[in-house]
Amino acid sequence: MENREHFGALTGRMQAFREEVLDEKPFIDAERAVLATEAYEASKNQPPVMRRALMLERILDKMSIYIEDKTLICGNQATKNCNAPIFPEYTLGFVMDELDTFEKRDGDVFYVTEETKRQLRDIAPFWENNNLRARGEALLPDEVSVFMETGVFGMEGKLNAGDAHLAINHARLLREGLRGYEQRTRAAKAALDLTDPDSIDKYVFYKAVLIVIDAVRRFALRYSALAARKAEAETDPARKAELERMSAICARVPYEPASSFREAIQTVWFSQVILQIESNGHSLSFGRFDQYLYPYYQADVDAGEITRDEALELLTNL
Repeated sequence: MENREHFGALTGRMQAFREEVLDEKPFIDAERAVLATEAYEASKNQPPVMRRALMLERILDKMSIYIEDKTLICGNQATKNCNAPIFPEYTLGFVMDELDTFEKRDGDVFYVTEETKRQLRDIAPFWENNNLRARGEALLPDEVSVFMETGVFGMEGKLNAGDAHLAINHARLLREGLRGYEQRTRAAKAALDLTDPDSIDKYVFYKAVLIVIDAVRRFALRYSALAARKAEAETDPARKAELERMSAICARVPYEPASSFREAIQTVWFSQVILQIESNGHSLSFGRFDQYLYPYYQADVDAGEITRDEALELLTNL
């Protein structure tokens, strides 16, 4: 019973952090939608896989980032924790229909500023009949329409969001880092026979992979720089040390292999939050978190690099 109570507890800091997040007023957030639109407008001549890579690159390079006062982990999806980013490349219809009524919903209430409404209305024409939902509906047989209208077929999640119900290979990412994926991609790209027509799609795919890897690395380095700036301004020695450590961690992962439990946690969170930033998929799973994180935890505990209480606080932070 003592162990269950111990591992079910939040530290005072994490309890306060949790309450701060839960007390935030949730807003519709247009930042991602605007950046995605800019990227799609600038890449009209590119194949879909390249447009997705260039879109994610622009978002990760330009989106707002922050490090909360109580956190030990870096990585945000929107301009505030409880804000809802918009994914116009999947659908924008229901967002525009409900733009003036989000606050009046029975559930999942969101608030919308007039500036956000203006931003979304400005980009809406670009996405009209130019998104996943529009293309999906165009492929549906006429006979299916009545079933869609009556709700017999529930396709909202399929037409309005990205890939999901999956778990990436976290163990390999922790072991090799994105550097390992970069090396394998470069080798595969270099080995292509470009006189073979089948190689062209592969070439574009590999090129897109390399763009994303570099963008993710820069994204992490943005947090490293922010943590360093915050550490310089911090007067509390304990928090200053935490920020300096966070800066060092984000300078390494997820590009380099994780070398500690703290680096492993940060790598896993970066991978999850970036997947959400990219495609808003439902049920992006952490997979067997216990199995791939345990070796890092046990090695650090054995080496005296982290205590059980510190590891617990890090996990509750996650």
